[in-house]
Amino acid sequence: MTVDLSPFIPWSLLAGLAVIVLATAAFGIWRGVRGAWIRSIAALALLAALANPLLLQEDRDPLSTVVPVIVDRSQSQQTPDRIKMTDDALAQLKDRLSRFPNVEPRYVDATEPQDSDAPSTRLFNALSAAVADVPPARIGGAIMLTDGEIHDVPGVNQALGFDAPIHGLITGKANEFDRRIEVVKAPRFGIVNEEQQLMLRVFDDGPSPGGTASVTVKLNGNEIATLQATPGRDTPFSFKVERGGSNVLEFSVADLPGEVTDANNRAVHLIDGIRENLRVLLVSGEPHAGERAWRNLLKSDASVDLVHFTILRPPEKQDGTPINELSLIAFPTRELFVDKIKDFDLIIFDRYQHRGVLPILYYDYIAQYVENGGALLIAAGPEHAGQDSIALTPLSSVLPAAPTGQMIEKAFYPRLSEEGRKHPVTRGLDGSADEPPHWGRWFRSVDVEPPQGQTVMVGADNHPLLVLNRAGQGRVAMLLSDQGWLWARGFEGGGPHVSLYRRVAHWLMKEPALEEEALTARASGRTLEITRQTIGGDPGSATVRYPSGRTETLPLTQAEPGLFKAEKKMDEIGLFEIRNGDMTTLAHVGAVDAPEFKAMISTTEALKPISDKSKGLVTRVSDSSGAISIPPILPVRGQIRVADDDRMQIHLTNETVLKGINTLPLFAGFAGVGILLLAFGAMWWREGR
Repeated sequence: MTVDLSPFIPWSLLAGLAVIVLATAAFGIWRGVRGAWIRSIAALALLAALANPLLLQEDRDPLSTVVPVIVDRSQSQQTPDRIKMTDDALAQLKDRLSRFPNVEPRYVDATEPQDSDAPSTRLFNALSAAVADVPPARIGGAIMLTDGEIHDVPGVNQALGFDAPIHGLITGKANEFDRRIEVVKAPRFGIVNEEQQLMLRVFDDGPSPGGTASVTVKLNGNEIATLQATPGRDTPFSFKVERGGSNVLEFSVADLPGEVTDANNRAVHLIDGIRENLRVLLVSGEPHAGERAWRNLLKSDASVDLVHFTILRPPEKQDGTPINELSLIAFPTRELFVDKIKDFDLIIFDRYQHRGVLPILYYDYIAQYVENGGALLIAAGPEHAGQDSIALTPLSSVLPAAPTGQMIEKAFYPRLSEEGRKHPVTRGLDGSADEPPHWGRWFRSVDVEPPQGQTVMVGADNHPLLVLNRAGQGRVAMLLSDQGWLWARGFEGGGPHVSLYRRVAHWLMKEPALEEEALTARASGRTLEITRQTIGGDPGSATVRYPSGRTETLPLTQAEPGLFKAEKKMDEIGLFEIRNGDMTTLAHVGAVDAPEFKAMISTTEALKPISDKSKGLVTRVSDSSGAISIPPILPVRGQIRVADDDRMQIHLTNETVLKGINTLPLFAGFAGVGILLLAFGAMWWREGR
C-alpha cells in the first residue's frame, strides 16, 4: 500500500502557494502573532486538500514457476530398454510435478534435426528454445531425462541465462559396455585387381571384456576374410578391388552378450574401382566393312589398350612368295593365348573362323579363360554357319548358341526382346521405343539353335540376334550378325551402335550398373534411395532394417521396364540393411562419424560439472535391481545455496502479475470536509478570544 499525489491545480501554482503559506506562517510565528499556529495549520490543510493525496493498493496474482523438462529422444535413446526407462521415469516425473500447483512444467522432446547428416544430442539448444519466452526470474530449474551423452553441454564458466538448478535423470545402467567398429582410414578409389590397404579399429566403450575381437569382412556381399582385431588399436587390412564401379566393403564385429546395442557393430566403406587400362584383344578373321567400326569404337576410348590382329594370310594360302619378301607380321598365337591370355579383360573374335591359325588346343585354353572369369565376345558372320565355324571347336563348351548351318538373308529391323526391354544392356536404347524402331535395317544374321542365357535382341522372324550368358565365372556375348557397321555408316539413319557395343563390353567386364539382377541402395542426405534391377516380374517390396533394429517394408515402384525404385527420408542415421528376396545390400545414411554413434553407453559425467555449479542433482533412474525411481522434488523459496544429494530442488519464483490498482483519496468526501472545517473553526475560535 502506497500514497500518491494527484493535485487539482498545476504543481507550479501549488508550489507557489506553499511558499507563500510557509513564509507567512514563519513570519507570524516569529513575531508572536496570536493564532499564527492555527492559521498555519488551516493553510497547510487547504494545501493538502489541493494536492489531493491518494492511498494506492495494488491487486497482484503470483506467477507460476516454470520448470522445463527436456526428454532426450535421440537415436542413442532408441534401444528397447532405454525407451521403457525414459517413459516410466517421465510418467513418475509428471506425477510428482502435478502435486505443485504453482509449478508449470514444460515438456520438450529433443530429437535430432531431420536435415542433419551428422546428428547429435543437443539438449541445451532445446532448453534455450523452451524458455525463450520466460523471464529468467520465473525459471525454477531444468530437468533433463537423458542417457547422458549430450553434445552441447556449455562450459562451467558459460552463462545459462538463468540462475536455477540443472538436474539430470540418467537412463541406462551403471557399468554399461558397448563394442563398435569404425573404418579409420581408407581410399575412395582403387585400381581393379591391385592391392589396397585400409585401417579399421574396434572400440570397447565401458568395461572391456579383454581379448581380441573377430571381424568378418565382406566385399560386395561375399565374405573375403576374417580378422582378429585388438580393441583400441588400428588393424590394417589389405584387399583387391574386384570390379570397376562401386564396391561395398562391410566389416562386422561379433556381438557380445550384454552390450548396449549392435547397431554400431557393422561399418561399411564404399570404394570406386577404376580400371587402369582395359586390355582388349580383337582378332578379325578377315578384312571386312564392320572391322573398322569395332576398331574405331575401342580406339576412341583412352582407357582401352587395344591389341588388334587381322588374319590377312591364313596358313593354307601358299602362292610361292618368299617369306623374306612378306611385310606381314606373324600372328603370335602362343604369346597371346597361352602366356598372356590372363592379362586380357576382354577377347573379341570378329568374323573369325578356324582355319589352322590357332591350334585346336588353344580353343580349350580360351574356354578355360572364360570359365575362370574372363570375357568373350563373338561377332559372327557367314563363316560362323560354315564348316570352319569356331562353334565346332572346344570353344563350344562356353558358347550360348550353336549354329544350325543356315544364314537368314532378309532385311529386318533389330528389335529388343521382352528380356531386352528389361535388361540394362539394351534397356532404353535410343530409338527402341518406336515401332518399327527408329534406326536402320540389317540384312543378314546367323541362324542358331535355341540359345542359353538371355536373348536381348532379335532379328528377322524373332530369331536370336544378341545373346548374353554366363559360363563358369566368366561371361560370353554373341552378336549373330556382322552388319552393325551399317549403323556406324549412317545407313537409313544409322543406330545406337556405340551405346550398344560399349554396354555389351562393360557387361562382359562385370560393370555393376549393368547387372540384370541387382539390388543397390544409396543415401542422398537423409533420403534412402533403393534400386532393384530385374529381368523377371515384379520383385515385390523391400524390407529395410534400421540401425535401431526395427524393420519397415517399402513398396518398389516400377520406374522403367526391369527397373524398380523406392525412396524415403529416414528419421535415423547409420547403417541400413535392405533386403529383397534373396538379395541384400547395405547403405549408410548420414555421416559415418556422427557424434550420436561415437559412444552409446550412458554416463553421468557429461552433465555433472554444469549441474554441480547450478546446485543441481545428477542421478540414474534405475537402481541395481532394474526398478525405476526418481528422487523427490523440493520447492525452495529464496536463493538455493547448497546442493541436495537426495532431492531435486526447485527455486520458487517471487514474480507476480498486476491485476489492478485500488485508489482512496484522503481528502475526499466527509473526511476531507471535516478536517478543513475543524481547521478553520479552530482559527475563528481563536480569533474570537
